[in-house]
Amino acid sequence: MALTELAVKKLGKKSRRYEVLDGGGLYVRVAPSGLKTWVFRYQFDGRPRRMTIGKWPGVGVASAREKYSQALQDVQNGIDPGRKAQEAKAALKAAPTFSDLLDEHWEIELKHKKSGLQTKKLIEKNAMPTWGNWKVADIKRRHIVILLDKIAQRAPITRNRVHGALSRLFNFAAERGVIDDSPCTRIKKLPEKGRDRVLTDDEIRLLWTALDLENKDFDIYKPTKLAIKLILLTGQRPGEVCGMRWSEIVDDVWIIPPERRKTADENKIPILPMAKEVLNQAGIFSADSEYVFQSSYKPEKSMTRHALTRAIARHWSEMEIDEKFTPHDLRRTLRTRLAELKVDDIVGEKILGHRLQGVLGTYNRHEYMDEKRGGLLKWEAKISAIVGDGQKNNVIQFARKGV
Repeated sequence: MALTELAVKKLGKKSRRYEVLDGGGLYVRVAPSGLKTWVFRYQFDGRPRRMTIGKWPGVGVASAREKYSQALQDVQNGIDPGRKAQEAKAALKAAPTFSDLLDEHWEIELKHKKSGLQTKKLIEKNAMPTWGNWKVADIKRRHIVILLDKIAQRAPITRNRVHGALSRLFNFAAERGVIDDSPCTRIKKLPEKGRDRVLTDDEIRLLWTALDLENKDFDIYKPTKLAIKLILLTGQRPGEVCGMRWSEIVDDVWIIPPERRKTADENKIPILPMAKEVLNQAGIFSADSEYVFQSSYKPEKSMTRHALTRAIARHWSEMEIDEKFTPHDLRRTLRTRLAELKVDDIVGEKILGHRLQGVLGTYNRHEYMDEKRGGLLKWEAKISAIVGDGQKNNVIQFARKGV
């Protein structure tokens, strides 16, 4: 007699396990504890077999019969459903989690890329708390959309960066056979408005004046102030300035090695009087460090570009500057002002460390050191005139021992 939900519910526990037939080879097994489990008994290769279909009430009568029909069909097609279920369970157990996938991506690809660590940290911060223990195959497009929407509410640009990182990660998973296709396909990038912020003469003066104030009057860590100044003076990327090493300074030239550059090629920047003075002051704070701008929290490491971003974000209005700006805007300010000072565009691009495009990039290997020096001298003269601070052409007197 076929079982009903009520009939299964009424099956009581006994001192020994027993089974009740539903029909065909489908039984419900009742353990002494009262636990009820659906079981399929069948013959395969001339031998009696048994497979577990699921536990009641999680698997109800109708669901058990559907699973039983599928298993019976497998038997009729020459497939052992019990073995098939075991293999599927083993495959699921062996299937990598999101955390496993990120580890594999790191070992095979990310750690060999300049931006690899940054990408790994971006994923760890934004996706790992949600998906760390999930099976990769269980992460669907809808899950990604929900995650990106949450990020977009607080940081639209970061949302796009996370989207890009996840797209590369899931493409990697597809290439490695972890999944068939990336769930990131057809998810669009949000439009981004390019920044065009350039500081005016008055804003440069207000910034410089604030950076010259003592901490009791303007509470920013002194080396942070100096790093911000050096970005404005040289136009180098905030991360490159923060990671600057004393060993990179050779004969009044700052040689930024390829491994620290976004474009993975060396850039040489002449160190001129105002920049020299900044480095002299920085040496007072980092005399025993390999880094020019060491971290205030972890002295064995360099300052991070995020420290500069936070400092400006917290204090720009105290400088009496009307519009918010970022450390990277100082780099754009230098480039724009070099053009105003009639510095050749090629020289301006070489100072910033941009690669020349087209034929120039392929065949022109001139380092433009004299031209860079001339352009930066014009820029230092302009800043000096803006802030009203004449500078002497001093030779670097580094406070750091042994330099």
